[in-house]
Amino acid sequence: QVQLQESGGGSVQAGGSLRLSCAASGFASSSNSLAWFRQTPGKEREGVAAIHTGGGIPYYADSVKGRFTISQDNAQNTLYLQMDSLKPEDTAMYYCAATGGVSGWLLLLQHRATPADFRYWGQGTQVTVSS
Repeated sequence: QVQLQESGGGSVQAGGSLRLSCAASGFASSSNSLAWFRQTPGKEREGVAAIHTGGGIPYYADSVKGRFTISQDNAQNTLYLQMDSLKPEDTAMYYCAATGGVSGWLLLLQHRATPADFRYWGQGTQVTVSS
């Protein structure tokens, strides 16, 4: 059973930085799509960044390109999201998501992914950016 546990959220002023972590366990395969999504009340959950565990170009939403960096530590089975130059509009609940294979990652790169394309989810961590 895949389990994902996020940490690292909090409150920060605009222009500041936060690093989110997602501890992952239970994967049956070494080929997985890993992603960060975010959601604000009344809006759909949107993909922010994604990678494939086997390598390849990362996906970033246009709204975070140049400010957020997704990375993984395979030895620690941990996914990270480094968030710099934070803006008030980055305020949201951030979720770690995973699914087997390349499909989730490729669909995000093609701007065709929905949350339903990812099978496993963490409980979320709140990020609040004040102006």
